[in-house]
Amino acid sequence: MQYRRFGKTNLCLSVFSLGTMRYLAGFENAQQTIEQALALGINHIETARGYGKSEEYLGGVLKAGLSVPRTRLHITTKISPTNDADTMRRCINESLEKLQLDYLDCLGIHGLNTWQHLEWVQAKGGCMQAVQEAVADGRVRHVGFSTHGSLEIILAAINTDFFEFVNLHYYYFFQRNAPAIQLAAEKDMGVFIISPADKGGLLYAPPQSLKDLCQPFSPLELNYRFLLSDKRIATLSVGPANPHELIEPLRFANSNRELTSEEICTFKRLENHQKATLEINQCSQCYACLPCPENINIPEVLRLRNLAVAYDMTDYGKYRYGMFENAGHWFPGMKANHCTECGDCLPRCPENLNIPALLEDTHERLNGKAGRRLWG
Repeated sequence: MQYRRFGKTNLCLSVFSLGTMRYLAGFENAQQTIEQALALGINHIETARGYGKSEEYLGGVLKAGLSVPRTRLHITTKISPTNDADTMRRCINESLEKLQLDYLDCLGIHGLNTWQHLEWVQAKGGCMQAVQEAVADGRVRHVGFSTHGSLEIILAAINTDFFEFVNLHYYYFFQRNAPAIQLAAEKDMGVFIISPADKGGLLYAPPQSLKDLCQPFSPLELNYRFLLSDKRIATLSVGPANPHELIEPLRFANSNRELTSEEICTFKRLENHQKATLEINQCSQCYACLPCPENINIPEVLRLRNLAVAYDMTDYGKYRYGMFENAGHWFPGMKANHCTECGDCLPRCPENLNIPALLEDTHERLNGKAGRRLWG
């Protein structure tokens, strides 16, 4: 296992962090998974108030005792933004009680996803007052935020200078947040990548065509290498449902060298294949088409189409497309069938794409079972 400095927190974190969102099989499974993670060199466990019984399970495991001393283990929990300090005070106290801890190494504002959330964070006497009190009395050591919001919101949140770290989405197949990575690095913030195997493309179960294009590497390996070769990134989350699911991702725990020429060529092959397959219908993800009068997240819809057409990543596309209209501010936007063909987006598209036709095609390809967040 390799370890990296987590920005201005000065914590030295394992390049893989144990996420605890998927502990659905009870306390004993959680205990076994945590112990296996520690045995494999992970020293950072991340949970959240909103992850079902995750905090309670982790607290029980900590109370029972671990093979690693508390001083060598870093614990993060996350609490959603609130519009007042009293609610945040109560939430911090409840999380510490569930975790059976005197202090948190890191507290993240969970899901700073909207402009209203940012207003709550910046408001005088708001939730950050309670957070700052907890820092002052030692119950919280470091403060950051997690986000599923737009790039503009992420940049604005980073620029508040309230935070020491950020948890965000950024993968080979989703590079929209690259400017946020750069800004966070310039401010010496720790960068934590959310769910690279799952949200990054269901890469633990890739389609055969994608596997063929990535040879001699696996799609999962290439995504991990894309991230771990970037020294601005400190740690990636791995969210196993059981101890066995730690084995495959942690094979890459030492893969933090610069990209090799063969890996660079493979990424170029993927890029060229997408261009050749999509031809004049490739969305370049410039976001100039927004805002949409019908609140369709056009770039994200067309990103999913890009991946489904170019790489046969249809299962991933259906998984993410099904979240529209079902996950609130965690995955905002209406499905593509709400397009009225108003033409508002057309003159703004530098590729002159027939956006209404592509939206219709995407809906036909990807519409299926409605999705939702694991913990709603």
